[in-house]
Amino acid sequence: MPLQNKFSVAVSLAFLALFTLAGCIPVRNEPVIIWTDRAEMASYVELFNSQQQKTQAVVVYKSPLVSALPPAKDEEHPDVIIGSWLMNSRLKKNFLPLESLFSLSDINPRTIYPSLLAYGKKGIHQYLLPVSFNLPLLIFSSKNASLMPDAYMLAPDQIRDTAALFNAKNSHDIYTNMGFAPSWDSDFLYVVAKMNGLTFRERGSNFQWDNNILQKTVSYLRNWTKEKNTSTTAEQDFAFKYLYTPDYRQVESNRCLFAYTSSESLFKVPYEQLGNIDFRWIETNDQITAKDDIIMMGIYKGSFNTRRAEDFVIWLMQESTQRAILERTASMQLNINTFGINGGFSSIQSVNERIFPTYYRNLLGNIPAKNAIQPPPAFPIRWNSFKERVVIPYLQDATNTNKESKDVLPLENRITSWLMQFD
Repeated sequence: MPLQNKFSVAVSLAFLALFTLAGCIPVRNEPVIIWTDRAEMASYVELFNSQQQKTQAVVVYKSPLVSALPPAKDEEHPDVIIGSWLMNSRLKKNFLPLESLFSLSDINPRTIYPSLLAYGKKGIHQYLLPVSFNLPLLIFSSKNASLMPDAYMLAPDQIRDTAALFNAKNSHDIYTNMGFAPSWDSDFLYVVAKMNGLTFRERGSNFQWDNNILQKTVSYLRNWTKEKNTSTTAEQDFAFKYLYTPDYRQVESNRCLFAYTSSESLFKVPYEQLGNIDFRWIETNDQITAKDDIIMMGIYKGSFNTRRAEDFVIWLMQESTQRAILERTASMQLNINTFGINGGFSSIQSVNERIFPTYYRNLLGNIPAKNAIQPPPAFPIRWNSFKERVVIPYLQDATNTNKESKDVLPLENRITSWLMQFD
């Protein structure tokens, strides 16, 4: 074959290879389609579209987001998916690996909380990136700060014992002050169970859990109530009589010492309204477990615009971008009903440490260390419904000291009833 022909063939093969490679990462001029269950993403996308012309994006609101996957046959596929409850057994079916985006110029993985980054991995591949998270905490009046055994965090035993010191009764043996009661907030019951290591895993059409951990948690919470607050009835009577205002008003009244809440609820309250409210993170073994609805982000496996989707993912995971988001949110007064980035702390450590205290002064000096943050466990499909309709009602009944164990509907029966709605 003449040299000129050989050169022509080589060039043709090279262009063919480039065309084939480009076909692996689709690039289109159409907008990036973002599916999300977070309303504030609309504002973020407006900012993204205004900052550059190369890539434009549109938001499609989906709730519950995880139930929308895979898309219907006649539905346009998403490119980027951002929301809660995405970490489940369908991970590999729904998302593309993202580790190719890791570099100093694109997404620097060292800027992200390591435990949260690992949460989005399956095997050797990074399928999801953490965007934001929230943490459980207790609030109290700063005038009672001298009672706190720790300057930053409190373990359940410390909460129990410190709260009991605040209890007081009148001459009729009725509580006039009660430090804290587990039954006041069903989410607190669940937090204690999760901190004890309680997890649920799908097995076929049913669920698996460690019953020893469950019963140990139930006994712990029942004993707390009986030994420190007399009974569930006494706790509930006190709550009915005194705890009818917002939680930060409850602790200011000095009728109770603690109120349970979480970061997204506390820090969306204007600083001026919080007055002399202080707080402590809830921990066990120096670890704070993030709330279940951690916000994750991934690129849909069926995306037709992958390269442009990567542009958006890289943009959102920059400190400079999140600084601009917080500035825009504050200037437009959009932070009245939401906290931080996508309703929580950023998964980028420097954003929390350098930028958040500017907008949330309560956080100054009390940002948890990066090694203290732990992700929640991976969840079964339909977890939010399962938790709200099965797990929490069981914990409420089982920890009620007015009920004997034989009078509590077993967890297995509750699961059977819950599963029937999907038949």
